[in-house]
Amino acid sequence: MTMPDTPLNLIGAVLTLFGSMFLFLGALGIIRMPDLYNKMQAGTKATTLGNILTLMGLGLLMPGWLPKIVLIILFVLITNPISSHALARAAHKAGLPLAKGSVLDQLREDEDAIAAFEAETQASSGKGVDG
Repeated sequence: MTMPDTPLNLIGAVLTLFGSMFLFLGALGIIRMPDLYNKMQAGTKATTLGNILTLMGLGLLMPGWLPKIVLIILFVLITNPISSHALARAAHKAGLPLAKGSVLDQLREDEDAIAAFEAETQASSGKGVDG
C-alpha cells in the first residue's frame, strides 16, 4: 500500500526523520555524557523532542490517528520532565556524585543553606536539636 504524494505526506516524513535523528542524538548523549545527571538531561530533552516530532510526523502521515497522537504527545510532555526531575532528585539524595568537571551543585548549596537556617533558628529560640 503506497500513500499518495501530498505536501502533508512529505512534511510528515521530514518530521519523522528529524524526530528519529533527535532520538538517536539522545541515545548518543546517554552513552557519551560523564555522569548520571548529564545523561538524564541529554536523554530527557532529546527524546522528548524526538518523540514529539516523530509522533507529529506519523499524525500527518496517518490523519485518522491524529487525535490519539495528540493525547500521547501531551502525556509525553507532562511525564518526561517530571519523571526525570524526580529521578535526578532521588539520585542526588542517594549521594551519586557529579562529574569531576562540574563546578556548581545548586541543590546541595540550597540544602546546606536551609540546614544552616534551621540550626540558627533553633539556637536563637533556645531549643536544642531534640526540641
